[in-house]
Amino acid sequence: MDYSKSAAIPSHLFGDRNSNLVVINPGSANVRIGLAHQDAPFNIPHCIARRTTGANQSPRRNVQDQMLNSQVTTAQHVERENAYDIIASLLKIPFLDEEVVNNSHPRKMGRVDVLSQQNNKKEVVFPWTDVYEKSPSSETSVAPESSSHEHATIESPSPQESNGGDKPKSSVPKYKEYICGEEAMCISLTEPYCLRRPIRRGHLNISQHYPMQQVLEDIQAIWDWILIDKLHIPYSERNMYSALIVVPETFDNREIKEILSIVLRDLRFSSAVVHQEGLAAVFGNGLPTACIVNIGAQVTSVICVEDGVALPHTQITLRFGGEDVSRCLLWTQRHHQTWPPIRSDSLAKPIDLLMLNRLKESYCQIYEGEVEAFGVVHSYEDGLPPGSHKTRLTALNVAPMGLFYPALLVPDVYPPPPRTWFKDYEDMLEDTWHIDFPRRPDVSDGFYAGVNNNPLQMWDNYPYMSMSNQQKKEDNIIGLADAISKSILSTGRIDLQRKLFCSMQLIGGVALTTGLISAVEERVLHAIPSNEAIDTVEVLQSRTNPLFVAWRGGAILGVIDYGREAWIHREDWIQNGIHIAVGRKYKDSYYLQAQPMCYINS
Repeated sequence: MDYSKSAAIPSHLFGDRNSNLVVINPGSANVRIGLAHQDAPFNIPHCIARRTTGANQSPRRNVQDQMLNSQVTTAQHVERENAYDIIASLLKIPFLDEEVVNNSHPRKMGRVDVLSQQNNKKEVVFPWTDVYEKSPSSETSVAPESSSHEHATIESPSPQESNGGDKPKSSVPKYKEYICGEEAMCISLTEPYCLRRPIRRGHLNISQHYPMQQVLEDIQAIWDWILIDKLHIPYSERNMYSALIVVPETFDNREIKEILSIVLRDLRFSSAVVHQEGLAAVFGNGLPTACIVNIGAQVTSVICVEDGVALPHTQITLRFGGEDVSRCLLWTQRHHQTWPPIRSDSLAKPIDLLMLNRLKESYCQIYEGEVEAFGVVHSYEDGLPPGSHKTRLTALNVAPMGLFYPALLVPDVYPPPPRTWFKDYEDMLEDTWHIDFPRRPDVSDGFYAGVNNNPLQMWDNYPYMSMSNQQKKEDNIIGLADAISKSILSTGRIDLQRKLFCSMQLIGGVALTTGLISAVEERVLHAIPSNEAIDTVEVLQSRTNPLFVAWRGGAILGVIDYGREAWIHREDWIQNGIHIAVGRKYKDSYYLQAQPMCYINS
């Protein structure tokens, strides 16, 4: 099948229709934002570090989720070792116990100052972030200004008061009120900042330590900073721009509505529309029918799309991703005693996670046999400049195989967030406006939007319900190959199944892992039950950078959505919520799916 023509959108359409369209693709670890006519978006860590004081945080934490992280249990440790041996058998490398026996003594490694070493592309050193605002009077004497220079500032506490008139008042350093993106992850633990990730494992990161209002404020602050600092779109010009939001399949209806409120009410875009990542991905690669496998940093999702129509019942969510592979890489190196004697902690020290992600991207690959490489590991100790340790990294093909055997990854476990506020009786994906729902005796009148003049108050009246019959499929036990097979076979039609097994599409940063495509094809073929009449599988090469396929698809959807019938205007959303003034309900990608396909097939 020639699926290339659907991606060939005339360039003048991008220039004419997308010059004022901002495409936003939020994720758990990164957010991709850019103007639709750009070749690629800004890919920025989706986090913010806010200044803390002893008065507003006790005990002091450097990471907001620090109190939630659970330790690996004994049972999980045994399961991890068993998974390692299964993978070792497949990759034809020594088992875990065999290597322990053969490792009679730890390897010797020396520490060298990173400043005296010549760095290559694989040995990027992340510098500590300068947390002080740059004062105009000291422009030549302080460190270069960071990209967060437009943030508000707070005067830092000084142990010495300036009693004499010699020291000008402007020389007192001022802390940045907050810092976003990669710089937020590179703040020393000795500085008075706490890192927050507003989205975790595919959902808003609401917990007892991270209230909903703070989560929403942080998302607004991060996105506003990107719009001003990266895209140079000030508040005064926002009303001339529209936003197309590409949301993960994991988002609940309430989460989508809160994101829309941020975009329209707080960021002040004139209009907005929502598409889902799976649907956007098929347009990003010009492939109307495909099984979309989105391997993100913290979540992996699988969904099938037929002729541009997403099939919701095929969706499967796995609560692991690229960051879990990075943490597993650290575990394997420590087990083999190849890791330097440094205090690397990917959960408590975000800068270490950045380093591990870079090592994973540079060295991890999936091949049979022992895969080793010499690399440079960096240490980030409080009060010291970054250190550099040259070491031999081993078993580099084991960690990415954890995608197929998730017991190896041991994803970090958190107490479940309060889910009562996610309950939404009005499905964003179905047209329920014309349906007259019977009122339940256990639900107050405030729940029904037509009863009062402020539909937004309905959120305060939601009753508690079990998630058993509404929760989306989330499976932490099965691996990637089993999830793909299960998703495709759930379509129930042999002709479509055969088509989907030969049209698998890997997106997300982990999709760039060398050898992953062959591993997926081999493992999926083995995962198909023997009684199924399927004997061929194929992963199609991505025509776009897998990191940006969904974002690019959103830009294409913005071009071919000529009528913009599903777009919501700012005034309508603020006044009426999901009930638009013209008497129709907000609709998302599923409503638009037929219109883009007319363009593709023409």
